[in-house]
Amino acid sequence: MISRARFTFHDLAPGEESFRDAVLKGLGRAPKSIPCKFFYDARGSALFEAICRLPEYYPTRTEVAILEENAAEIAAQIGPHSRLIEFGSGASTKARILLEALDRPAAYVPVDISREHLRDAAISLAEDFPLLPVVAVCADYTRAFPLPPLPGPNGKRVGFFPGSTIGNFEPDDAVYFLANYARILGSGGEMLIGVDLKKDPAILHAAYNDRAGVTAAFNLDRFEHVAFYNEAEGRIEIYIRSLANQEAWIAGTPILFAKGELIHTEYSYKYSVPEFRALAAEANFRSVDTWTDPAELFSVHYFRLD
Repeated sequence: MISRARFTFHDLAPGEESFRDAVLKGLGRAPKSIPCKFFYDARGSALFEAICRLPEYYPTRTEVAILEENAAEIAAQIGPHSRLIEFGSGASTKARILLEALDRPAAYVPVDISREHLRDAAISLAEDFPLLPVVAVCADYTRAFPLPPLPGPNGKRVGFFPGSTIGNFEPDDAVYFLANYARILGSGGEMLIGVDLKKDPAILHAAYNDRAGVTAAFNLDRFEHVAFYNEAEGRIEIYIRSLANQEAWIAGTPILFAKGELIHTEYSYKYSVPEFRALAAEANFRSVDTWTDPAELFSVHYFRLD
């Protein structure tokens, strides 16, 4: 049993109304779109965990290898008594690598929109790290939200944003997101962030169009999965295509889909190391160090707030 003193759960209620409004707004546009953050309910989170284990999907295993190989060096950069704040924590798999290496971390703060998945993952981690205060926060981390009081010695706040989730934002939105993260971290805050690198488009195509069809399982009945690399924009573009003329009712509003119509669901931007350093600098993050894998598929950046 976990200690109530060591585990707390703060539900900031990212609720149905925001989901309804965002979906109606997106599907009312031309072209239609659906925010990808809403894929990550309990089933969607489980599907994504399955995608991460696919042989074609290199980002997860490559980032894990970078973190494992460089954990001691990263921990030395962070120092003792840190509060590790992870946005989009999912199963907290990568955070465990850091927590094992860190010197007396004061708290771990997983933040995610998927309530059930977050609670289960946070409880599991709290059981495995019984001396570590775990402060789980259910929130839409793409928007500003209040962080609860954090326990322990007053060490630095360190943001952790793995998985190249930053690539799901348009570049201007990525700067805005990082600036919001900077406000939460405060003066002296630091950031460890995973970023997918630009590479052979064939590798990218295979990663986002797996042969087993697990990625396509995100999509709805009577729609099909479409993903391709737009080299000019430096991003993977993901859509669902309507397989028929059809109508859906959402909160009393009829939405028409034409046969062959594309509904945008996700971008995944890829950056060179200099490109991402320049982007982060716009949010006042100064590059301290960067680690990559031997094949230069993925990068992990360490930044400090100016």
